[in-house]
Amino acid sequence: MASRFKVKRRDGLLLAVFYAAVGVIQLATLTLDVRMAWIGAIAILSLIASYGLLTIKKWAVWLVIGLFFPQAAFGTWALYGLTSTYSSSSDLTLLLIEASLAVFIVLSLVSFIYVAARLRK
Repeated sequence: MASRFKVKRRDGLLLAVFYAAVGVIQLATLTLDVRMAWIGAIAILSLIASYGLLTIKKWAVWLVIGLFFPQAAFGTWALYGLTSTYSSSSDLTLLLIEASLAVFIVLSLVSFIYVAARLRK
């Protein structure tokens, strides 16, 4: 049985998994407060980018590049909100959430740079 996905390189698979995980986590975040509909839009675009990266579509590269800016804004906004609201708290759960947001921002930047560099080739 042949696979529908044309995964030829591990880097594309890693990026696709990253964007799928980000989309699912952002959809879970949306369930906390429905008034943040823009997070839902970013989540759906992340899932679409994940599919495009798995199937090696040319439009996926441009979608990943375009998604960097709203994702960086989301990560920075959430990290700032957590650190300013709970600045005196040293709860382990809060520290893990803050660390995961920092990793998210860094991985978003790395994927943006990687995809932009691959676009030039």
